[in-house]
Amino acid sequence: MRRAGRVSLDAVSHEGITRAAGVWPTAAAPATVAWWLRRGVGPYLVLVDVVAFAVATLITLPGSPPAHAVALLFLLLVFWRAGLYRSRLTLSLLDDLPYVLAAVVVAWLFKVAVFSVLPGVDAPARQVVHVVVLLVAVLTARLVAYRVVHTARCRGLVRHRTVVVGAGLVGIRVAVTLLERRNYGLDPIGFLDTDVPEDRRVLLPVPLLGGYERLGQVIREQAVRDVIVAYGGVDEDELVDILRTCDRLDVDVFVVPRLFELHDVNRYTDEIWGIPLVRRRRAVYRSPWWRVKRLVDVVVSLTTMLVLTPVLLACAVAVRLEGGPGIIFRQERVGLDGRPFQVLKFRSLKPVDDTESQTQWNIRHDDRLGPVGRFLRATSLDELPQLWNIVRGDMSLVGPRPERPHFVDQFSAHIPRYTARHRVPAGLTGWAQSHGLRGDTSIEDRARFDNYYIENWSPWLDMKIVLKTVGQVLRRQGG
Repeated sequence: MRRAGRVSLDAVSHEGITRAAGVWPTAAAPATVAWWLRRGVGPYLVLVDVVAFAVATLITLPGSPPAHAVALLFLLLVFWRAGLYRSRLTLSLLDDLPYVLAAVVVAWLFKVAVFSVLPGVDAPARQVVHVVVLLVAVLTARLVAYRVVHTARCRGLVRHRTVVVGAGLVGIRVAVTLLERRNYGLDPIGFLDTDVPEDRRVLLPVPLLGGYERLGQVIREQAVRDVIVAYGGVDEDELVDILRTCDRLDVDVFVVPRLFELHDVNRYTDEIWGIPLVRRRRAVYRSPWWRVKRLVDVVVSLTTMLVLTPVLLACAVAVRLEGGPGIIFRQERVGLDGRPFQVLKFRSLKPVDDTESQTQWNIRHDDRLGPVGRFLRATSLDELPQLWNIVRGDMSLVGPRPERPHFVDQFSAHIPRYTARHRVPAGLTGWAQSHGLRGDTSIEDRARFDNYYIENWSPWLDMKIVLKTVGQVLRRQGG
């Protein structure tokens, strides 16, 4: 990134002068983070709200305890959707007040609407008392919790070692602010940048740890928990690949937005002393839902294979009758982290040799393709054996389609971020395929769609892809 915006050097306070004198602020030695601090404040805020709910219940003694317990679960769900359990650099009850009010009212309306038909549920007038007491209890409990977190940060009990990517004026200002204001809980330990002029080096409040390419190494060696990306001496295009170093590491990444003086701060924007920070979404494989995805893959694949056993047998017999021995076709493909695996298909065409199998791009219009092979490809039935690839862990139901090593080498040489598709397991179908990008279509478009899928993955996105794929199969839009 190039330097952008005007940043007053007045922001570089006595820390920069201290550096000029050859004295660096000292940072704590790297240490393993205590297990009870690894998940941030979210789990503790859930506990605080449960305690507040329990206190309110003891005070008001509502009827129908089962209905009240369901109301608690619904309240926690609404709080979660409102972002009240996300990790934040600044915990402010005034910032959260509108969302707490709205969430409590929504939970109360849900309880009144759904459970009023049950015997023993309190009348609406009495439930107003419940909701008022609950609101007071939640606000009080959260106020105490926020003060505890603030005090723990300021006294050094909760500190996150932080590296600043970019040693420009914005980066220096960020580091100095964090050193002076301990309430954010971040300890800057150094900068990463290239070609930093000497007149700027004397202003650095913490050491220059090397170039951008050392990001992953520094994170591991220095037990870094947070990365802040400020303006520096690298183009944004290069920085994207550098930051993906963090995908497999247990760090949070914050980005100072371009033209941040004009940036609108919203609910999901952090800030440090007037500088907005956009928290980058955690990599998909660090989400608990990603483990659920693997479980769903195995259950759905085994169930589908069992249900479609007659179809699988019919396909196998048809392939055998049309092309002779060799029902299953095995082909090397590139999967997670660039590792090769053998993908399984019903054979639709017998290749001349392995070279043809690995280098021929598409056989859709091959004259040797018989009626059975053409039907299997049009209906995507030839892909069904890949359900076993999914059970084995080679693939997932949804993900970037795997490609052959020969073409991976070709595409990687001239298509930006093509290999970034290999950050997640390959899939039976994917975001690109659900948009018709299969066969002789743009590889650059496919790579862009696949990387979009990885960055924006959610269980619902997988469901959308499956539904769109089913529609394509029914319309016989296979390869």
